[in-house]
Amino acid sequence: MSPPRLSVVLPTYNRAESLRRALAALMQQSADASSYEIVIVENNCTDGTREMVKSIDDPRIRLVGEPRQGLAFARNTGVDAALAPIVAFTDDDVEVSRDWVETIVSSLDGNPSFDGVGGRVLPAWECGPRPTWLTREHWAPLALQDHGDTRAIFDRNHPIGLIGANVAFRREVFDRIGRFSPAVQRVKNGIGSTEDHELLARLYEAGGRMLYQPQLLVLARVQAERCDPAYHRRWHEGHGRFYALMRLAEVERARMSLFGIPGHLLRSAVRDAVEWLRSVFTGDWDHAFLAELRLRFFKGFVWTRLAR
Repeated sequence: MSPPRLSVVLPTYNRAESLRRALAALMQQSADASSYEIVIVENNCTDGTREMVKSIDDPRIRLVGEPRQGLAFARNTGVDAALAPIVAFTDDDVEVSRDWVETIVSSLDGNPSFDGVGGRVLPAWECGPRPTWLTREHWAPLALQDHGDTRAIFDRNHPIGLIGANVAFRREVFDRIGRFSPAVQRVKNGIGSTEDHELLARLYEAGGRMLYQPQLLVLARVQAERCDPAYHRRWHEGHGRFYALMRLAEVERARMSLFGIPGHLLRSAVRDAVEWLRSVFTGDWDHAFLAELRLRFFKGFVWTRLAR
């Protein structure tokens, strides 16, 4: 039997029921069944995930274990286990569209100069009607993404991130720039991590190019807890902490810094504090909340830098 054209790497941690839905979508693809495999990386689950997967009789599914806790560890194990020249990633709370595999393969076969492809991650609200304050400005903590209806090229000159819930790379990318970094990974239910961003930053710095394909679509289930402002506050603080750990060139580049904190971040924090006060005074709570979230990012960044 010839090897598959595409390997889907699907890490999972204690989401047996949502994983079942994710697998159902992956097994109902328009692509020929022999053209892809599904590598499920079980990351110390205690909710019956392993037994649930073993109960599914489908030759496309392979179950591997990763005892080291963390999303980067799990993804890297999936890359090592993958047999195909294209490695695609999605999440255990995501349902891919029926032409997902076919779109990835045709996009990369038709554009040999690109290192990978990503697409839209749209919401499936589980919290009932979407809260009015939860606009697209708050999509990052929900791991949602929509860069528009037009194909785009992301590279060193246009370094836009793509989300691991809906992205694929040629396998050779990992040989060239390495794997996902455990230093900025999500562990268990931690939030705000930057594994995807850090990997793409290294790829762009090495001259890599990614294709944004709007037809490449997945739906991400937005649980009720993620529709709570408290979740967004925690996410932005965590995100600031991980940004401090990444030390990206565009963030660190500054004419002055204080205790390892770039001057432009200090100036932005002052502006955000003024905007928060003005918005609170005028009763513009939506803008006040946005300013507060930026300040929470700054707080996470500062605390991390001062602790090192």
